[in-house]
Amino acid sequence: MRGNIYRSHSKPMMIFLLSLILGGNLREARCQKPYFPDSVWQSKPPEELQMSKAALDSAVAFALRNEVRIDYDLRIADMKAYADEPNYRILGPVRPRGKPAGLIVKNGYIVAQWGDIQRVDMTFSATKSYLSTMAGLALENHLIRSLDDRVVDYVWDGTFRGAHNARITWRHLLTQSSDWSGNLFELDDWADRPPRQGGIDDWKKRVLAEPGTVFKYNDVRVNVLAYSLLQVWRKPLPQVLKEKIMDPIGASVTWRWYGYDNSFVNIDGIMMQSVSGGGHFGGGLFINTLDQARYGLLFLRNGKWKNQQLISPGWVSDVHQPSAANKSYGLLWWNNQENMLGNTSKNIYAAIGFGGNYIVIDNEHDLLIVTRWLEPSAIGELVRLVISAL
Repeated sequence: MRGNIYRSHSKPMMIFLLSLILGGNLREARCQKPYFPDSVWQSKPPEELQMSKAALDSAVAFALRNEVRIDYDLRIADMKAYADEPNYRILGPVRPRGKPAGLIVKNGYIVAQWGDIQRVDMTFSATKSYLSTMAGLALENHLIRSLDDRVVDYVWDGTFRGAHNARITWRHLLTQSSDWSGNLFELDDWADRPPRQGGIDDWKKRVLAEPGTVFKYNDVRVNVLAYSLLQVWRKPLPQVLKEKIMDPIGASVTWRWYGYDNSFVNIDGIMMQSVSGGGHFGGGLFINTLDQARYGLLFLRNGKWKNQQLISPGWVSDVHQPSAANKSYGLLWWNNQENMLGNTSKNIYAAIGFGGNYIVIDNEHDLLIVTRWLEPSAIGELVRLVISAL
């Protein structure tokens, strides 16, 4: 009788036990904490994370084949790129670039890499996305009450003199739509990427656009933002970045953030350098690929690193929202509304710098791509190849 009872209930019992085991495994998977690298960043075979090694190998080979076509001597590269700008000169440090390098990170683990990922290189306008974080942290720390406040109410030294400049808000500076007019550190706003038509007199006397209405990529105006943030933080922005972000995420000690030889200002009786938002005139962020990836992973993790919320989730979301003057541009971050990063998800966003420097963030797939010295026209195909490996 007992044997008959056991046999009659064995199948339902097996199903019940199996459901408990599977349910437990699913709950364990859902509750598993996301991985964050310590001093050594762990790698995993792509197959373990449901990625095709062959497809990833194709993506890496593509990145290596499509090296950016600019000089290794970045002084020469800068001079060629900005030769049409009146009185162009290099005012900050410049370093020769390396060969292509990059990382692909899935679920926090490195699944592919190429080149010298520990080499410190200039990162040009990807620096702007770090500067954006300095503004976000100023907002969180109540140094700035609102992004829609006028900057002149915080920086009253004449930088925002005049009826036009006085209407400029923090948001206008962060979305590169301020049309700020003036001279900062011996650099005129109108001389930075001037129109192809006209001459100096035309550029100087142009009609200024209402702040917030016209997007114009302009490093002088980004430097005005960096200068203004220095005024409210009242300590060097590299120090803020180090204390608030780079040390907590375990970045190396090799990165540097420079301004210009003439961009030192007196803050509370101490001379401090106002940093630049890129390498247009030299300077900007000098950093290795691994540290770039740590910064990107922080954004992929919604501003949280292990148990610390370093950047508010709201700011992480806001930085890549379309702005009024340019739907592809947020708060010094680029989005994919117009397929700048390829014909893939519109939710992908990136920090982008001259010379093919990218930090690409794909929340949907828990995927991060950091690539250095990639031909810019190739970024869309690289992103497509990586996503195709999933």
